[in-house]
Amino acid sequence: MNISDPVSDLLARLRNALSARHEKADVPSSRFKVELARILKDEGYIKNFKVMDDRGGSLLRLYLKYDDAGNPVIHGLTRSSKPGRRLYAGKDELPEVLGGLGVAIVSTSQGLLSGNDAKKRGVGGEVVCTVW
Repeated sequence: MNISDPVSDLLARLRNALSARHEKADVPSSRFKVELARILKDEGYIKNFKVMDDRGGSLLRLYLKYDDAGNPVIHGLTRSSKPGRRLYAGKDELPEVLGGLGVAIVSTSQGLLSGNDAKKRGVGGEVVCTVW
């Protein structure tokens, strides 16, 4: 299956798995998606991730995280930059999500970074998505 926007597909699958209270979510893998999963893990939004070889290609398995009451740790995911409307931000214009409670994920010249890491390094780039 050919997907026109792989990042939106990943976010939609993650959103659907969380609303259905699944333990894990599988998505087709790419280096970009693996880096996105690494940031989600580092920021504490998912338990872990693993790249698995499948018959047709590789799969990225995301292990979802819930609190003690069974509510998902991720309350919201939004795609900021879309194929039809790219959203770029300079180092001083990076968005702050919910007053610092969430994280913006930014594609920079130094790779995929969280908004806080991009501010520390003094780089801007394409705001891929926001998570809270």
